[in-house]
Amino acid sequence: QVQLVESGGGLVQAGGSLRLSCAASGRTFSSYGMGWFRQAPGKEREFVAAISWSDGTYYADSVKGRFTISRDNAKNTVYLQMNSLKPEDTAVYYCAASTYYSGPDYRKYDYWGQGTQVTVSS
Repeated sequence: QVQLVESGGGLVQAGGSLRLSCAASGRTFSSYGMGWFRQAPGKEREFVAAISWSDGTYYADSVKGRFTISRDNAKNTVYLQMNSLKPEDTAVYYCAASTYYSGPDYRKYDYWGQGTQVTVSS
């Protein structure tokens, strides 16, 4: 069982930056694929970024060049650095872990955090 706890959300003006963190329990964190997803009110869950156990990274087109995903296996933590934020980035951001996958398909993730709210004002 893996528990994921996100932090770092908040209110920021357009053009600003935030860094989200996701702390994971468990001793096999380094072998997991990790992903970030988001969901805005009235919208479906949307893939944001993912990182594989070997540090391969994948991004949604909407965030490419603005967001960076990274991981620190010594700290069992995955990060999402978000720069040049836009009002359309407003959503609840979720961290997810998979024992075998790192990509945009949310159905292939086994564990999910509770989410952290990101609000970008114009």
